[in-house]
Amino acid sequence: MRVYDKEFKEEALKLSYEIGPTAASEQLGVPPTTLYTWRGQSKKHGSLAFVGSGHQRIDPKTAEMKGLEKKIRELESANDILKKALAFFAESQKR
Repeated sequence: MRVYDKEFKEEALKLSYEIGPTAASEQLGVPPTTLYTWRGQSKKHGSLAFVGSGHQRIDPKTAEMKGLEKKIRELESANDILKKALAFFAESQKR
């Protein structure tokens, strides 16, 4: 099984819409069924159609939310460490 990168798939789709999937498949050496599959993926997922093997299709808003949630967890962890340090130094001042 051949693996095609995202740019190749996008260019192949452009060509298939310009000259037709059969002619494009002959010109590119790609089976016509593959072009039809790529067309379906492109219609269904739009710009997120070809994310690559092992990657999830995540829309930009969801990705931003996940990034912000990660940042919140990191800041809460740092805050907990600072609270513990403050308690430690406050205890040592009482002695």
